[in-house]
Amino acid sequence: MLSTLDPRTAAVLERLYAESDSRPEPVPPKDLAEYPRPGELTEEQVRAFDDEFLTLEKEQAAYCYTQARATGARTIVEFGTSFGISTIWLAAAVRDNGGGTVISAERVPRKAARARAHIAEAGLEQYVEIRVGDARETLRALDGPVDMFLNDGFPDVALEVHRLVTPALRPGALVITDNVGLMPDLYADYLAWIRDPAHGFVSVRIPFHGGTEFSVLTEAVPA
Repeated sequence: MLSTLDPRTAAVLERLYAESDSRPEPVPPKDLAEYPRPGELTEEQVRAFDDEFLTLEKEQAAYCYTQARATGARTIVEFGTSFGISTIWLAAAVRDNGGGTVISAERVPRKAARARAHIAEAGLEQYVEIRVGDARETLRALDGPVDMFLNDGFPDVALEVHRLVTPALRPGALVITDNVGLMPDLYADYLAWIRDPAHGFVSVRIPFHGGTEFSVLTEAVPA
């Protein structure tokens, strides 16, 4: 999978995946009451996220890369930068498509700083803009058209952030949402919305990481 990327990018990802694999797998919460809301995190809770990779698996990330390449994506939005692993894959796709920007939102400042360092190490900093803070604010102003949206942040606001991004999506844009199979209760409202044909998407579950939702915008969605 990494062989599809240039050696510099692949080397950084190999090291980051090795570090991620050495950590215990985070246990997802069973219900919404156990999950901290992003706008209500205490400083202690923010620090607790500093060392959590919370990243896409290699197969998922390679899938995102190939989908971005297949559609010629030049503008990609990402909710949930973490340490920048998925951001690197997306930025590599944008670069390989001829240039563009990945706009990535990250709530935890220290993680955003580490992600920037990893992205620079991979030689992709010119293709990435990381917006630090609550994605419900930082992704409020987007210049379209957006070709692809990776929705991989706090699940309890997945729908709210998605609805902020959708007016900037072009018809035919892709939306990939992780963890819907691992945390179905947390994503119930999101799944009900995105699978409603009245909202302009066609959507299907794909078998990555317990279940990942893959959606395509078939027509423009009003703000």
